[in-house]
Amino acid sequence: MPSHVLIMAAGQGTRMRSHRPKVLHRLGGLLLVEHVLRAAQSLVPKSTSVVIGHQAERVRAGLSGHKGLKFAVQLEQLGTGHALLQAMPLLRDQRGTLVVLSGDVPLIQPSTLRRLLATHHETSAAVTILTARVERPYGYGRVIRNGGRLIRIVEERDASDTQRRLNEINGGIYALDLEPLFNALGDILRAGAADEIYLPSLVTTCRSRGLPVETVEVTNPDEVRGINSQSELAEVRQIVRQSKNEELMAAGVTIEDPATTYVDMDVNVGPDTVIHPGVILEGRTHVGARCELHAGVRIVDSTVGDDVVVNNHCVIQRTRIERGARVGPFAHLRPETEVGENARIGNFVETKKTTLGQGSKANHLTYLGDATIGADVNVGAGTITCNYDGDAKHPTTIGNGVFIGSGTELVAPVSLEDGAYIAAGSCITDDVPAGALGVARNRQVNKGGWVGRRKAPSDQTTTGS
Repeated sequence: MPSHVLIMAAGQGTRMRSHRPKVLHRLGGLLLVEHVLRAAQSLVPKSTSVVIGHQAERVRAGLSGHKGLKFAVQLEQLGTGHALLQAMPLLRDQRGTLVVLSGDVPLIQPSTLRRLLATHHETSAAVTILTARVERPYGYGRVIRNGGRLIRIVEERDASDTQRRLNEINGGIYALDLEPLFNALGDILRAGAADEIYLPSLVTTCRSRGLPVETVEVTNPDEVRGINSQSELAEVRQIVRQSKNEELMAAGVTIEDPATTYVDMDVNVGPDTVIHPGVILEGRTHVGARCELHAGVRIVDSTVGDDVVVNNHCVIQRTRIERGARVGPFAHLRPETEVGENARIGNFVETKKTTLGQGSKANHLTYLGDATIGADVNVGAGTITCNYDGDAKHPTTIGNGVFIGSGTELVAPVSLEDGAYIAAGSCITDDVPAGALGVARNRQVNKGGWVGRRKAPSDQTTTGS
């Protein structure tokens, strides 16, 4: 039978104290709800739907990159059962099993969802619920059993003192047979202290109809941890970060201080790479083998080849760095930068939309924007490509083997052909032919005695009684 997935993402998350919808907070480089979507993909569902409500259009926009999603809107948040009813038009004509997930439970594992679905099918259950035994059950619905069999689920606010001492909780994840589902939902009335339609009430409804109800207990309670506050999000971030660092270290990466190393879920790092304290690797970054990333480096959505050294406190964004290159310290490589094999980017160098060819170097205090630079070029300290005229950006093209003296301004659009030399302190506004020396500076004039004549009489030092 086909499976379908429905993700609950309508809540406001008031305890987050944030204007951002709870499911759009980030964890390990992904939105909370994206973690859930990834786990659900392992079921190869026939359809995937999301119930949205609070800031619905913002949540829809946040998930715009996920093709094929369907959305149901819950205008009033009247409980999880009510949320499921809003999805009725999307699912009424479907057959099979519906897996209901929570958009704020990001640690759920694909293997657990497959086990839930397998148990549901093997037992021919109408409802199968994922449960967990936790040390701190506060805030969760409690699982009530009689002789080991599930009788009902009681919400925290409706539980008695005795029931609150139970530590088996409802994980908020369900497998439901679609055929009897909506008829059963229609029989559930608003109830409890919150006067809401509770989805766990399906347990009582199905049992009253003689339909089988089953449970699956997770082996790791963290899988069903819901995130309702900033402190809970921070706790889960620590779990995700530790898991990712352990994955990298198991693959041969040296992480000197895992507690201060932040690596997103989709980052790849090759073996024998050394990561020093305070390194942050974000997005879809790929770092090759035998690299060394020194303290304070931040790399975002970039590709770093093998044997690359990135010195302290560099920021690298949407950049490609080839094998054997060296960067930094204190360099800023902005989007669309390409650093060639064995090239050098030194301290306090900024690049943007620039290609630096093989073996070329810009070692000090330089800005290179909208520039294409060939192989074996020397860019002297303090060189600036003046690429913006106030209205538009213009390119600078530098050929192979060019030598640019210190303190040079290259006013784009301008081209320096192969082998050209530029005298230090020049302001180049015209193209320089191959093999030529470009000099663009005024002749120095020294005016003798100027300093003394400039001083006013009041500035002169006087003596007397």
